[in-house]
Amino acid sequence: MKVAGFSFIRNAIKYDYPIVEAITSVLPVCDHFYIAVGNSEDETLELIKRIDPAKITIIETQWDDDLREGGRVLAVETNKVFDFIPPSFDWCFYIQGDEVVHEKFHETIRKAMSLYEDNTMVEGLLFKYLHFYGSYDYIASSRKWYRHEIRIIKNDKLIRSYRDAMGFRKNNQKLKVKEIDAYIYHYGWVKDPIKQLEKIKNFNKLWHSDEKVKEIIGDKSTFDYSNIDSLKKFDSNHPAVMNARINQSNWKFEYDPVFRRSSMMLKLLEWFEKVTGYRIGEYKNYKKI
Repeated sequence: MKVAGFSFIRNAIKYDYPIVEAITSVLPVCDHFYIAVGNSEDETLELIKRIDPAKITIIETQWDDDLREGGRVLAVETNKVFDFIPPSFDWCFYIQGDEVVHEKFHETIRKAMSLYEDNTMVEGLLFKYLHFYGSYDYIASSRKWYRHEIRIIKNDKLIRSYRDAMGFRKNNQKLKVKEIDAYIYHYGWVKDPIKQLEKIKNFNKLWHSDEKVKEIIGDKSTFDYSNIDSLKKFDSNHPAVMNARINQSNWKFEYDPVFRRSSMMLKLLEWFEKVTGYRIGEYKNYKKI
């Protein structure tokens, strides 16, 4: 069984993406890693080159900055690097620049890939998610955050990155997947508030015109983390690759877990989910088998 990791990145330093940690976290379960490094305004390319030259292949790409259609450029960049992976690999492990895998899940991931390697019915593996918000001490706990996503796929080039590169489809059909007992740690909402606002501003440009982005951001100078409905304290340990970054964090985030900014309808929906385990109206871009 051969496994290729793959990702894409641009301006990782400028917008403080933990891309080094993301790649490093999956390297132990990958035979090789492929990454598309877009034309950047910082030293992202040099940063990636220093990780593990023997195990990482870099594809330099040019982003289409005029493509502002639902974040589609992210899927375009994902497909560029996926198509570069040779057919000798069986599985392809996708990781985005703000996602990290805990080392405690490596063995679970290996076993799942081995178990379903020759099962033609299984097109991908579905991960659970932890979304960190504001600081490394809190995770989002409301129903607004997605709970699962596909991060390992068969090396079938009919599979395409879907919409804004959150998931995948084959011939525009949802992939048939097996859920595994492993988590993706998502750190996209944990940054210095100044860096976070810059990232949000840049990210909005993948959807909207410059004028619309100015309208959305307004005259803010930092991101306001207080506009959140529900968080809960994270009571476990982070992936080891994140320790240095966490120890260097230097902004202050305060949150009262008792406080909840939710409508009565949301509270009823969350109560129903807690009792039944079923999330009404949940978006699922996959078919569990």
